[in-house]
Amino acid sequence: MPKRTDIQKILIIGSGPIIISQACEFDYSGTQACKALREEGFEIVLINSNPATIMTDPEMAQRTYIEPITPECVAKVIERERPQALLPTLGGQTALNVAVAVGEMGVLERYGVEVIGASLPVIKKGEDRELFRAAMEKIGLRVPASGIARTMEEVRQVAEEIGFPLIIRPSFTLGGTGGGVVYNREDLERMARAGLDASMNRSIMLEESVLGWKEFELEVMRDHMDNVVIICSIENFDPMGIHTGDSITVAPAQTLTDREYQAMRDASIDVIREIGVETGGSNIQFAINPEDGEMVIIEMNPRVSRSSALASKATGFPIAKIAAKLAVGYSLDEIANDITRETRASFEPAIDYCVVKIPRWTFEKFSQTPDSLTTTMKSVGETMAIGRTFKEALQKAVRSLEIGRFSMNSGLSPESLKNPEYQGLIRQKLREPNSERLFYLTAAMEAGIELEEIHQLTKIDPWFLYNIEQILNFETHLRQQPLSDDLLRQSKAYGFSDRRLAELTGTDDDTIRERRTQADIVPVYKLVDTCAAEFEAYTPYYYSTYESEDEARPDEVRKVMILGGGPNRIGQGIEFDYCCVHASFALREEGVQSIMVNSNPETVSTDYDTSDKLYFEPLTYEDVLHIIERESPDGLIVQFGGQTPLNLAVPLAKAGAPIIGTTPDSIDRAEDRERFQALIKKLGLRQPKNAIAASASEALEAAAKIGYPVLVRPSYVLGGRAMEIVYEQEQLEAFIHKAVHVSSGHPILVDQFLRDAIEIDVDAISDGTATVIGGIMEHIEEAGIHSGDSACVLPPISISQELIQEIKVQTKALAQELGVVGLMNIQYAVKDNLIYVLEVNPRASRSAPFVSKAIGVPLAKLATKIMLGKTLSELGFTREVEPTHLAVKESVFPFIRFPEVDILLGPEMKSTGEVMGIDRTFGMAFAKAQLAAGYSLPLNGNVFISVRDQDKQAILPVARDFAQIDFGIYATQGTSDFLTKHGVHNRMVAKLSEGRPHVIDHIKNEEINLVINTSTGSKTASDAYLIRRATLVYNLPYATTIAGARAFAQAIAALCSGDLEVTSIQEYHESDVQIREGKEHRA
Repeated sequence: MPKRTDIQKILIIGSGPIIISQACEFDYSGTQACKALREEGFEIVLINSNPATIMTDPEMAQRTYIEPITPECVAKVIERERPQALLPTLGGQTALNVAVAVGEMGVLERYGVEVIGASLPVIKKGEDRELFRAAMEKIGLRVPASGIARTMEEVRQVAEEIGFPLIIRPSFTLGGTGGGVVYNREDLERMARAGLDASMNRSIMLEESVLGWKEFELEVMRDHMDNVVIICSIENFDPMGIHTGDSITVAPAQTLTDREYQAMRDASIDVIREIGVETGGSNIQFAINPEDGEMVIIEMNPRVSRSSALASKATGFPIAKIAAKLAVGYSLDEIANDITRETRASFEPAIDYCVVKIPRWTFEKFSQTPDSLTTTMKSVGETMAIGRTFKEALQKAVRSLEIGRFSMNSGLSPESLKNPEYQGLIRQKLREPNSERLFYLTAAMEAGIELEEIHQLTKIDPWFLYNIEQILNFETHLRQQPLSDDLLRQSKAYGFSDRRLAELTGTDDDTIRERRTQADIVPVYKLVDTCAAEFEAYTPYYYSTYESEDEARPDEVRKVMILGGGPNRIGQGIEFDYCCVHASFALREEGVQSIMVNSNPETVSTDYDTSDKLYFEPLTYEDVLHIIERESPDGLIVQFGGQTPLNLAVPLAKAGAPIIGTTPDSIDRAEDRERFQALIKKLGLRQPKNAIAASASEALEAAAKIGYPVLVRPSYVLGGRAMEIVYEQEQLEAFIHKAVHVSSGHPILVDQFLRDAIEIDVDAISDGTATVIGGIMEHIEEAGIHSGDSACVLPPISISQELIQEIKVQTKALAQELGVVGLMNIQYAVKDNLIYVLEVNPRASRSAPFVSKAIGVPLAKLATKIMLGKTLSELGFTREVEPTHLAVKESVFPFIRFPEVDILLGPEMKSTGEVMGIDRTFGMAFAKAQLAAGYSLPLNGNVFISVRDQDKQAILPVARDFAQIDFGIYATQGTSDFLTKHGVHNRMVAKLSEGRPHVIDHIKNEEINLVINTSTGSKTASDAYLIRRATLVYNLPYATTIAGARAFAQAIAALCSGDLEVTSIQEYHESDVQIREGKEHRA
């Protein structure tokens, strides 16, 4: 059946900001859907609040609404655009939930909008646990027993029926707060109370535990003709009890018997038919009891899922693209397979290799929380590797993680491994899953613990353990035998890196590399072809292995290679992938072949048709250099993928790689402390007083000379890691003692901290001669909060035109001196009308996508063309764009996932994603940003204010603003007395130590709707910490700075005085162009 002709305009709902459990897989899916439907001639309207995604580029849809994904905003878009259809199955849980809410509001019926991809009844049947259970029972499949409880009496009753252990899942909480595994009645009382307390509707689900069972996923697609295909089977390395997003996963499934696989396959087809998904993809999760083979179904997502991106990259089958086409009427047998150009989408993929995904965690950012993995997802990204065997794929995946590991080796000394006390720790770590468990497995094997015991402690299938043991046994063999050519060849086939082989043989990487080259032991590249090499593959999508036949096809054309960013993590996220994708688009426009190298399965950069060629490989010196030697590119772009490719720039340049754009030396000049100081001095600019200390005594001496407070950080760590603002000598001594090891090889940096300064971010583009400002952003929080975490506004709203002009002059001078060819980002601080240069990054920045969306100019695309030799004049970008609207960027944080963590922001970055609010006034733009970040801003009610002494004068006008819009004010004694003294009526409330009811009681009783709480400088008081945690649990908007509080007051006033309107990004840009052209005409 051909595509539907009764639909012309389709509204796609995106997934919003990058958060844990809903990351850039949905940018990949949504981008694919937009491209697929546009090529079919449909008009696309998109709503998504995330500026960092390719999906929200103005070119991806005819109308792009960067607005909060709330039922109210979606309803306004529908009212404005009048689409015939709504596609909600590509935007994760956010899009599904909002689609259901909009349907229940009657909006879809009122405007005659049809939900495609999955109907509302289908979504409810797949998502509602009771409806799903009934559906599964109808087709004879077992679901773990469960029950809903709203009181402690009901909790005990349900627990009695199910038995221990059981799982608690609170309803309506973000990230599963209050959930977990319950082993006994005592745990039940404690965790159920916490769960009920955390749930906004005081209900929790208690579920039968299948801990220790093997977990599997199937990606399934079905069309309206009832054709069903299984795209991919995925096996979790870890047993049930660890969230599938935190588990190492392997595709295809490795340990199922043929009978078990066929039973699971049949069950998945029954499930998708019974639930009723008939125009798209679904992810179905199963658990199998390893003792007797009993199978239960865990859940089914009636949408494109987190695993869909992994399955698409693993097989080459573009699930989201096919799902979008099914949603508009096509059947699977009508859709061509882009890779083979012969088969149809109804032809099930088959793969003749192994794929391993390993999650990436950042527990080091949240030191107060234990490193433990449970039913609540905590990973912030993932990496994927492809090999001919599980061993090869696993070892490639380990070195793709970018955690400083190049092998499976635990890194423990023989003495530690023999120590009975340490062996006890190893056993404990195996029993309690954590982010280092892969290396504790190898530690256990190195310590001589039997595989059977390891299996009993971890419940990891013996097949996986046996393969890891074989890798370690091979290491022992390599230590004991001379390295023959055969042994070297076999070690590379096992996935060993040159770095690890050098360690095992007592040589170095270069020696191993030379030895391999002489023996012609080099990788070959195989195609990902969806059909196990049965048909020719036309899309060059490669992985490396050590065999004889090479399927790579280097072309004799002009070509440029782009190094991606690797796995997402806090500090290096989707923004850099956005820049890499734009580089690829630019190369295509310039007629240059693009070659992408990356290891991240979630992103648009690793889509099979983003670049002319894709190498799905680890971003290490060894792996990248092999590709460069095979392809001989004319240029290499290292400035767009964040720190990952920059770390490779110097060694690759020494090896002869043709790096284009800003030179590695210029980048080093900006990053090296002493060279940067000389640069600032030469230009006559100002920077905060600073010093480098190679010992504890030097650090103390430097701090005393500079004057407290100071900002301290290790010189060898990037992205704000282990950075702290220190207010007194005792605190500095504690930092040196606990946080870092200071030595001549690892000095620490000591900087003057500019208290109460305003931070400014500038993005600019330069062609080596001319420089144009992309955007100037003012941080809403004062200095001291990492630029990636601070809310910011473009253009600035509180600094003078004279200062803005001077910032532009300094930016151009720095670009000229550094010889920037491409993008650059500079961070300034303004204090007492003086400008200080904090940092210069002559590369793509985290803010590049936000600025590009705000001004309507694709900066990364232009920068790529400049790297190819174009000038800004030739590209027609010679003047700064001055938008007539205001754009606010707000960060989104994962604190709810990490118990005990304080939400107070500081110099170390902790956000996982961002949203954008755009409007004609700052108040409304900030309000939209808060709504997009997930906060429901109150239009009335009570605000709680508790601030440190130095902030009391500054909070006074903010408190008056709230009083003016009829908010009641609650305050602790010191703040209350100050406000009363200055004529602001308020109600004094008790601190936690001053009796009941205290402030948290008022929060729990829903009497407080907004919290303003600034901390004392040197140490956070326990009361303040508990108040901040309470705002998190009850999802209250909160401000921890005066600037943030002021912005909240303006936002709420804007919402109270006017209706929130939605406008597409294209309309904002068109308006700016018209105003600019009008000015030029008048001039």
